[in-house]
Amino acid sequence: MKRYVLTLDLKDDPRAIAQYKAHHRAVWPEVQKSLRRVGVRALDIYALGRRLTMVMDTRDDFDLRRSFAAHVRSDPRCAEWEALMKTYQEAPPGARPGELWTRMTRVFHLRPAGRGRRR
Repeated sequence: MKRYVLTLDLKDDPRAIAQYKAHHRAVWPEVQKSLRRVGVRALDIYALGRRLTMVMDTRDDFDLRRSFAAHVRSDPRCAEWEALMKTYQEAPPGARPGELWTRMTRVFHLRPAGRGRRR
């Protein structure tokens, strides 16, 4: 299993933020089916104000760019969903040109008790 942690910002518009959240309370079935088909096992999106963080667990053969492109191409409704979501989104600080969802770097991991080196 692979884990991806990504971030982006929503536009600074309380109405748009509310609409984005409302859409995610009723994600289209075609989108959910397609994400599973390309290898997404679990996906959570967290919000703090305008900042979103996505935690996505995938199959080992999942490739972020290639698999997501396959998802968008898999069904016209998926392409429509992704285009609609982009209307609410902005690149976060540190994103590459043209990039919205941006990979985050892990800076700490608390290992389960009983594993790892002992001192």
